[in-house]
This record gives sequence, C-alpha cells and structure tokens, in this order.
Amino acid sequence: MEPERVFKRKIYDRLLKWKQESDGKTALLIEGARRIGKSTIVEEFARKEYESYILIDFTKCSQEVKDLFNDVSDLNYIFLRLQLIYGVRLVERKSLIIFDEVQFQPLARQAIKSFVDNHKYDYIETGSLISIRKNTAGILIPSEEKRINMYPMDYEEFRWALGDTATIPLLRSVWEHPQPLGEAHRKLMRDFRLYMLVGGMPQAVNAYLDSNNFEVVDEAKRLILDLYDEDFGKIDPTGKAARIFAAIPAQLNNNASRYQISRVIPKARAEDFIELISEMEKSKTVNISHHCDDPNVGFGSTEDLTQYKMFTGDTGLFVTLAFRDKAFTENTIYQHLLNDKLATNLGYIYENVVSQMLTASGNKLFYNTWPTESEKHNYEIDFLLSRGTKIMPVEVKSSSYKTHASMDAFCVKYPSRITNERYLIYTKDYAKEGAMRYLPAYLAFFL
Repeated sequence: MEPERVFKRKIYDRLLKWKQESDGKTALLIEGARRIGKSTIVEEFARKEYESYILIDFTKCSQEVKDLFNDVSDLNYIFLRLQLIYGVRLVERKSLIIFDEVQFQPLARQAIKSFVDNHKYDYIETGSLISIRKNTAGILIPSEEKRINMYPMDYEEFRWALGDTATIPLLRSVWEHPQPLGEAHRKLMRDFRLYMLVGGMPQAVNAYLDSNNFEVVDEAKRLILDLYDEDFGKIDPTGKAARIFAAIPAQLNNNASRYQISRVIPKARAEDFIELISEMEKSKTVNISHHCDDPNVGFGSTEDLTQYKMFTGDTGLFVTLAFRDKAFTENTIYQHLLNDKLATNLGYIYENVVSQMLTASGNKLFYNTWPTESEKHNYEIDFLLSRGTKIMPVEVKSSSYKTHASMDAFCVKYPSRITNERYLIYTKDYAKEGAMRYLPAYLAFFL
C-alpha cells in the first residue's frame, strides 16, 4: 500500500511564523478533531525545518516513555533517555520534540513550562479532545503554550490536492472585482459540489485521488465517523453525545429554529445539556451557531446557550452521516448533488458547508430568528458576522431562488446596525441588486 500523500496545508506557514518569532520561548499546541492531518503536517514541518526531531505518539509509545514525564526535575536525563529510545540525536536549538496526541499524557503537557524554560529544543504538541475537562483535570496549563486550531482542508487546500492552483486566484479576482462568470460558473459550481461530497478530511481526499470512486470515499468517511463515536464515548459514556451528533442532518432537515434536543433524547431539556454541547464543540467535530437575542456587534453578550444550531465540522462527513444507516449502493446523494439535482430536503448541506468555511476563517457563528407579523412562521438570518462596528447578515439558499423576505425584514428592523452590503449565498451566478449581493456558494470562501 502506498503511503498517504502529504498535502499542502496553510497551517504550515503559521508553524514557520511561530518558529521564527518564538525562537524557543513558547511551545505550540495544535488542536483539532481527529483525522484532519495534524500529525502529518507537523512531522513534515519537523523533517524540513529542523536538523532532527523526535515524535512521541502518546497513543502508541511505551509506558517507559510516558513515565519519563512523571518527574521532570532532571531534564537532561529525559533528553538522554528519549535519544536512546528513539535513536535520534538532538541538536541544541536545532531539534524539535513533538508531543503527538498529548491528551493521553497530560503530565507531558504540564511539563512544557520546564522544557521551554530549558530552551534547548523546540516543542509542538498536537491533540484532539485537548480542552475536554477530564484531560486537563489536576494539571497546570502552561502559559508558555501558544494555541492554534486546525480544521479540515478548506476549499483552496482541496483544489491544491487535486493539482489545481488556478481556480482560487481566479475566484479571488472575481471577489475583488465582482462580475458574473457566465459559462465558467457551471463548472465552478460542479467543482465546488465535489468538495462538498468528498470533504476536507485527508483520508477521504486520499481515497478520492486513489480510486476516483465515491463508494471508496464514503467508506473512508464512515471509518472516521466510527472514530468520532469513540471520541464521543470519552466525552460522554452514556452515549448521548453520539446520538446528538448522529441526529445533526435530521435536525437541520426539520427546518426548526433550533436544535431540538428532546426529539433526540426524550424528555431532555436544553438547559441540562449546555455543558455537554460545550464539550462537543471543544472536540472540534461540530460547529455550533448560537442564537443571538439582540443582534449587535458584541454578539457574545446576548447569545442564548440553550438555543443553537449544530453543524458537522466537515461537510463531507455530513453527507455520509445523513445516509449512514444505508448501504452505499442505495445512496444516490453523490450523483444527485454532483449533477445539481439535490432534493429540497437536503439543502442544508449548503448551510453546513458555509458554516464550515466561516468557522475556518475565524468567525464565531451566530444566527437570529423572530416571528413574522402573522406569528405563524419565523424570519431567520442564517449567519450574522461581526465586521468592525456593524453586522453583516448572510442567508444561504440551496437553490437558485433569490427571495429574501427575512433579510429585508432584518434590514428594516436594524437599519443602523448592519453593513452596507448583505449576502445571499445560492447556486446561481454572481448578481447584485442594490445592497444585496447574490454569491455563488464557492465565493462564500471569501466571507
């Protein structure tokens, strides 16, 4: 079997920046969901940027290695033992030690202060579920730790993986100088729908490149979902977290103004699950959009922790999760989505991919609902983004429809709070009417 490809990832530049600016004064902690490529990119960085490195994988290393961190009073002894065990010679200020999956040995994370103060080598920690309470219980989190989040491959990284370096610069120029793309739009949407189907998990992208077969891709994603089930078992042994995650597609399909937890766990009350939902969000497997009761720039001050929408961190996984209980042969979603014949009730795949792109760009997600005049339905703005002293409202449609009653009502309700531009993301070509911009889904990447 061929080794997994090492994909070009944007986080590499952030690693370089940290190495140059920190000069050993901080350790770097990379946090993210499982199987997004943390270990791969860090080892590639170590190989290229250092004379030597040691990678300690705390899921596989011996008890002897784990026990080295129980007592860090003699660092030279620890360095000596590590060099002997791993057969690597460490060079002062030119070597990197990687603590991979550091959540399995919290004492190693606590010891970072001593290692950084020693200043002989550089240190990078990686892990998932790092922020979960039980993985930090009883340890002192080092202030010498600089933390960054890593996400699944974004659309640009996905295009790079396919050998395409031309599409995103083209789209960037369209974003900066907006204009309809005419004939090119159809191909650009098809390319983007491929990203929605495969997703940004390196394992799934590898499977696509190796096989060009959606069934093989789907199998790779099912294996990742199985791993996530294991992770949810660590967060919540009762199994409720796994059930909450599995119900994401159905919940979005219900078109409700919030995730209705009582439909998943009978008699459950949202206020009793605030802590569990927070732990799931910290696992980086889901993106949570909280309801903002009084939309203004300081969203956090009026967010409702009991009213939220939940999305999967990777849209490719969302597609598989939606049909996880069926054999792939019964699954027509791949062809239907690729050919733009998606059933109306699957439109939330577009909302999920927009949530993924916004999160990866550093946006915290909020939305707003309020009753219509008749009070029979609700108006809803899918995403509210903070831009300077104003709010930028974003609606997502899974079709070519340009209707935007909610957006119009929102702009009437809060005229002084919103930016000059508002966006409706849909499946057709770029268009502009007054302050409203209609963006094809692939341009949401630039929001």
